[in-house]
Amino acid sequence: MPLSDEEQRLLEQMEHALATEDPKFASALRGSTLRARLRRAVIVSAVGFLAGVGLLMFGAVLQMTVVTVVGFVLMLGAAYVFVTAWRRGGEVASDESAEPEGDAPARPVARSQSQGRSSFMDRMEERWRRRRDEGL
Repeated sequence: MPLSDEEQRLLEQMEHALATEDPKFASALRGSTLRARLRRAVIVSAVGFLAGVGLLMFGAVLQMTVVTVVGFVLMLGAAYVFVTAWRRGGEVASDESAEPEGDAPARPVARSQSQGRSSFMDRMEERWRRRRDEGL
Protein backbone atom coordinates (compact mmCIF):
# COMPACT_ATOMS: atom_id res chain seq x y z
CA MET A 1 0.00 0.00 0.00
CA PRO A 2 1.60 3.31 -1.05
CA LEU A 3 2.04 6.19 1.36
CA SER A 4 -0.36 9.10 1.26
CA ASP A 5 0.92 12.54 0.30
CA GLU A 6 0.91 13.63 3.95
CA GLU A 7 2.84 10.52 5.05
CA GLN A 8 5.32 10.96 2.21
CA ARG A 9 5.88 14.60 3.18
CA LEU A 10 6.40 13.67 6.85
CA LEU A 11 8.84 10.93 5.88
CA GLU A 12 10.85 13.36 3.73
CA GLN A 13 10.94 15.87 6.61
CA MET A 14 12.21 13.20 9.01
CA GLU A 15 14.89 12.11 6.52
CA HIS A 16 16.00 15.70 6.03
CA ALA A 17 16.11 16.30 9.80
CA LEU A 18 18.16 13.13 10.31
CA ALA A 19 20.60 14.12 7.55
CA THR A 20 21.14 17.57 9.03
CA GLU A 21 21.36 16.33 12.64
CA ASP A 22 23.73 13.38 12.10
CA PRO A 23 25.23 13.26 8.58
CA LYS A 24 27.51 10.28 9.35
CA PHE A 25 24.59 8.15 10.50
CA ALA A 26 22.50 9.16 7.49
CA SER A 27 25.39 8.30 5.19
CA ALA A 28 25.78 4.89 6.82
CA LEU A 29 22.09 4.20 6.27
CA ARG A 30 22.45 5.04 2.60
CA GLY A 31 25.17 2.31 2.24
CA SER A 32 24.40 1.49 -1.41
CA THR A 33 26.00 4.70 -2.70
CA LEU A 34 29.11 3.94 -0.66
CA ARG A 35 29.31 0.45 -2.15
CA ALA A 36 28.88 1.86 -5.66
CA ARG A 37 31.61 4.44 -5.05
CA LEU A 38 33.97 1.76 -3.76
CA ARG A 39 33.22 -0.48 -6.71
CA ARG A 40 34.00 2.39 -9.09
CA ALA A 41 37.27 3.09 -7.27
CA VAL A 42 38.32 -0.56 -7.58
CA ILE A 43 37.52 -0.61 -11.31
CA VAL A 44 39.31 2.69 -11.98
CA SER A 45 42.35 1.56 -10.00
CA ALA A 46 42.51 -1.73 -11.93
CA VAL A 47 42.35 0.12 -15.25
CA GLY A 48 44.95 2.62 -14.00
CA PHE A 49 47.25 -0.19 -12.92
CA LEU A 50 47.00 -1.85 -16.33
CA ALA A 51 47.66 1.49 -18.04
CA GLY A 52 50.71 1.94 -15.80
CA VAL A 53 52.00 -1.49 -16.76
CA GLY A 54 51.50 -0.60 -20.41
CA LEU A 55 53.37 2.69 -20.03
CA LEU A 56 56.14 0.97 -18.12
CA MET A 57 56.60 -1.64 -20.86
CA PHE A 58 56.30 0.96 -23.63
CA GLY A 59 58.91 3.18 -21.98
CA ALA A 60 61.23 0.23 -21.40
CA VAL A 61 61.01 -0.94 -25.01
CA LEU A 62 61.62 2.54 -26.42
CA GLN A 63 64.19 3.33 -23.70
CA MET A 64 62.30 6.45 -22.59
CA THR A 65 63.02 6.78 -18.91
CA VAL A 66 60.41 9.50 -18.28
CA VAL A 67 57.58 7.35 -19.71
CA THR A 68 58.78 4.37 -17.68
CA VAL A 69 58.81 6.39 -14.47
CA VAL A 70 55.34 7.82 -15.20
CA GLY A 71 54.04 4.29 -15.75
CA PHE A 72 55.55 3.11 -12.49
CA VAL A 73 54.10 6.05 -10.54
CA LEU A 74 50.71 5.41 -12.13
CA MET A 75 50.92 1.77 -11.03
CA LEU A 76 51.76 2.78 -7.46
CA GLY A 77 48.93 5.31 -7.32
CA ALA A 78 46.42 2.83 -8.68
CA ALA A 79 47.59 0.17 -6.21
CA TYR A 80 47.16 2.62 -3.32
CA VAL A 81 43.63 3.54 -4.45
CA PHE A 82 42.77 -0.15 -4.81
CA VAL A 83 44.04 -1.07 -1.34
CA THR A 84 42.20 1.79 0.38
CA ALA A 85 38.97 0.99 -1.48
CA TRP A 86 39.35 -2.71 -0.64
CA ARG A 87 39.82 -1.95 3.06
CA ARG A 88 36.80 0.36 3.14
CA GLY A 89 34.77 -2.29 1.35
CA GLY A 90 35.69 -4.80 4.04
CA GLU A 91 34.59 -2.37 6.75
CA VAL A 92 31.27 -1.81 4.99
CA ALA A 93 30.71 -5.55 4.65
CA SER A 94 31.54 -6.22 8.30
CA ASP A 95 29.19 -3.42 9.42
CA GLU A 96 26.35 -4.90 7.37
CA SER A 97 26.95 -8.45 8.59
CA ALA A 98 26.93 -7.46 12.27
CA GLU A 99 23.36 -8.07 13.36
CA PRO A 100 22.12 -7.46 16.87
CA GLU A 101 21.49 -10.60 18.92
CA GLY A 102 18.12 -11.42 20.50
CA ASP A 103 17.33 -8.95 23.27
CA ALA A 104 20.69 -7.18 23.17
CA PRO A 105 20.44 -3.47 22.35
CA ALA A 106 21.56 -2.53 18.85
CA ARG A 107 24.86 -0.68 18.60
CA PRO A 108 24.91 2.69 16.83
CA VAL A 109 26.14 2.47 13.24
CA ALA A 110 28.69 5.26 13.58
CA ARG A 111 30.30 3.52 16.57
CA SER A 112 30.79 0.15 14.80
CA GLN A 113 33.25 1.49 12.23
CA SER A 114 36.41 1.33 14.30
CA GLN A 115 36.24 -0.16 17.75
CA GLY A 116 40.03 -0.18 18.03
CA ARG A 117 40.28 3.54 17.49
CA SER A 118 37.43 4.37 19.84
CA SER A 119 38.96 2.36 22.69
CA PHE A 120 42.27 4.12 22.05
CA MET A 121 40.52 7.47 22.20
CA ASP A 122 38.74 6.43 25.39
CA ARG A 123 42.08 5.56 26.99
CA MET A 124 43.59 8.87 25.88
CA GLU A 125 40.63 10.82 27.27
CA GLU A 126 40.93 8.96 30.57
CA ARG A 127 44.64 9.80 30.76
CA TRP A 128 43.87 13.45 30.06
CA ARG A 129 41.25 13.52 32.83
CA ARG A 130 43.69 11.96 35.30
CA ARG A 131 46.43 14.47 34.44
CA ARG A 132 44.00 17.37 34.74
CA ASP A 133 42.66 16.11 38.09
CA GLU A 134 46.19 15.55 39.46
CA GLY A 135 47.18 19.08 38.50
CA LEU A 136 44.43 20.63 40.65
